[in-house]
Amino acid sequence: MKCISVYTDNFELFSDIFEHVVESQSQLSENEEQEIEGVTFSHSGDAPEHYLERMSQKPEVVVMRDKSRGLTILQHGNVFEILIPAEENTVVS
Repeated sequence: MKCISVYTDNFELFSDIFEHVVESQSQLSENEEQEIEGVTFSHSGDAPEHYLERMSQKPEVVVMRDKSRGLTILQHGNVFEILIPAEENTVVS
């Protein structure tokens, strides 16, 4: 799974930029950062399959899903992580 990290703890701001981040993710190289509305986001590499299971068991982690696109969003601390299944990486918008 591809992991895109969005560095903010502001859910409203994250919601405002979410679509742009998802659309831009296919153009990001691993460890490349971009900024939108003062929020940095980056391609954090690939997360192993067990990462989602391990993180979702922690009480300080909020798990959200975008079922229509198969995305999972983890919120913890000052970061949102968007987990994108491997087959989504080849889709061109």
